[in-house]
Amino acid sequence: MRTEILDSLNAERAARRAAILVTDLVDGTQRLVREDEIAADPSAEGLRRHMASGKSGLVEIDGRQVFLTVQVPPVRLVVIGAVHISQAMAPMAAGLDLALTVIDPRTAFASAERFPGVDLVAEWPDAALGGRVAPLDRYCALAALTHDPKIDDPALKAALSAGCFYVGALGSRKTHAARAARLAEAGFSSEQIGQIRAPIGLAIGAVSPAEIALAVLAEVVATLRQVPRLEAA
Repeated sequence: MRTEILDSLNAERAARRAAILVTDLVDGTQRLVREDEIAADPSAEGLRRHMASGKSGLVEIDGRQVFLTVQVPPVRLVVIGAVHISQAMAPMAAGLDLALTVIDPRTAFASAERFPGVDLVAEWPDAALGGRVAPLDRYCALAALTHDPKIDDPALKAALSAGCFYVGALGSRKTHAARAARLAEAGFSSEQIGQIRAPIGLAIGAVSPAEIALAVLAEVVATLRQVPRLEAA
């Protein structure tokens, strides 16, 4: 690999931006396609498909065998609320290779005893995000689960501003209507507010905390795999 390509690849990785290294298996030539360059690339369709799956692989482009090395930032899942749903979600998220962070200022809930081995931040979301917790980006999913606007709303605002690929919030349709009104008053557009998945989770008839956790994670994965990242921003 040429030094300039390696340097560019490392720069994209450090900035948490996706890229694909295209290697021609016939003559060994390589080129790097950054995430924001895919749309204009002659091989855009194949690149998009591999980018969405996050998987490298062999493809044929213009009759030539090429290998696509996909570099996608690790997906982070930030959950607001150290509640029973979050407890059930933790082992499932680990199995899905989602880097889970749970934020809740209520120390009665946010305890290491209730969340062993979980990245747990007992702070208000607006203080935690960008501080103890790395800033959100479009490779982040955020689920707000507290039902408390004082805790959920700042996190939802941060997620919408950052272009997170998934934003979900627990609550009834009436609760969400009130939430949408508050966000509109705060200056968010109807398009931005429309990105919030509410009711949260796929409609599987979930009842228990574990079932709701499963529904939320299924929706996160479905969004991650079905929507090209550039369109999610």
